[in-house]
Amino acid sequence: MNAYAPILVLGGVALAFAVVSVVIASAIGPSRHNRAKLEAYECGIEPLPPTAGLVHRFPVKYYLTAMLFIIFDIEIVFLYPWAVAADRLGWFGIIAVALFIVNVSVAYAYEWRRGGLRWD
Repeated sequence: MNAYAPILVLGGVALAFAVVSVVIASAIGPSRHNRAKLEAYECGIEPLPPTAGLVHRFPVKYYLTAMLFIIFDIEIVFLYPWAVAADRLGWFGIIAVALFIVNVSVAYAYEWRRGGLRWD
């Protein structure tokens, strides 16, 4: 248990900081509510009134950008531990990471083909 004490203390400090920050911000921060602040955030697109009766479609660009961030996150989450332990994994590690990079490349190719890498 002695080995885990610093981790538990750090977790407690982080939790306390988060809770105290939220409580202090809500206690001393301004609370001026207006119509614009209460509306849903629509990714930069002006929201339609509920009485309009129109179906509004979001551009695919938003979803492609979100997918690109997810691909980068997954790549980092799996490649960083592999890089730390690469010398102990041997050929199994090299083959596993090669298959992973091929798999991720398919997602990058899809993003590229759909125009997700073009920043207009």
